[in-house]
Amino acid sequence: MQTALITGANRGLGFEIARQLGLRGFQVFISGRSAEPLEQAASRLSQEGIQAIPLLMDVSRKDSIREAARQFSRRGLLLGVLINNAAILLKNDSRLSLDADEIMEQTITTNGYGPLWVSKAFLPYLDNPARIVMLSSGGGSMTDPVGGWSPAYCVSKTLLNSITRQLAYELRGRNIAVNAVCPGWVRTDMGGRGATRPVAKGAETPVWLASEAPQSLSGKFFRDKKAIEW
Repeated sequence: MQTALITGANRGLGFEIARQLGLRGFQVFISGRSAEPLEQAASRLSQEGIQAIPLLMDVSRKDSIREAARQFSRRGLLLGVLINNAAILLKNDSRLSLDADEIMEQTITTNGYGPLWVSKAFLPYLDNPARIVMLSSGGGSMTDPVGGWSPAYCVSKTLLNSITRQLAYELRGRNIAVNAVCPGWVRTDMGGRGATRPVAKGAETPVWLASEAPQSLSGKFFRDKKAIEW
């Protein structure tokens, strides 16, 4: 049985990714910042016959990540898949030139540094082969037009895309594929009710990269199972 860890998986896109992987036979570790929502999510998954284990972790805090890695290590398992899904989009993220510095700092810490810190902390427990999937956004693309929405969030995803490429290069010798995904505008708490895509569609490409995509694919940015420009 393969093991996967999905951050920010107590709800929304992360939960659906965990559900789809669980239905494919994966043992899933679901992480989040609060114990009660995690327990509730694990219970919902177990009702579908999925082996889901909650792992408390705040990806914006190094101490929390280190403790989560220690907790995982005690199980004596190796990870086949790490999916860095946890992210924030702050309501007052509107204009880089006027917003308080804290908005950029919080967003970059959670959406950019967080996935890097988690990847580094769990690197000793990644199997050979293994896969790391970064949940990015079209807003982070340097080739798409600037959309004028949530600029700190978009900048954080540009950083995440660059981290993805660098890690893919560094980890190729360990047979660890590292890729980024634009899931599209998904109807989650973050995406809102007006989003154009159901959660199941948003989870489709991350699940494909975690389970079916050729291991040789690495250092790429995907939408709908197709490589797109960075």
